[in-house]
Amino acid sequence: MRKLFLVLGIVFTALAIAFSLLPLDTIAFLPIGLAMVFCLLLLKKSEPNQKKLPNILLLLCVLSSVFVLGKALLIKDEVVKDAQFEKEKIETKKEAQKELEDLEKDLE
Repeated sequence: MRKLFLVLGIVFTALAIAFSLLPLDTIAFLPIGLAMVFCLLLLKKSEPNQKKLPNILLLLCVLSSVFVLGKALLIKDEVVKDAQFEKEKIETKKEAQKELEDLEKDLE
């Protein structure tokens, strides 16, 4: 049973670290939570001389959760208006309208 918790703890801790580095926002808390549960179960099933790896895995889970929480709270998503693109869009529209007017005059 300890080996199963060990494998699951390592897998979900690796997923937690990967998800925390990717821009997945708060979805990363799912593998972090599962990793913490399996690490705590592993810590409970381990003997006193076998508790080093579960503690390291648990520490990595806590650090990745702090990182995800920090990203969610501190980084604000802002949409910046692109003035140059808007200007080009208006100019293109004017040019297209002028071409249509020229075509109408040619047809008359």
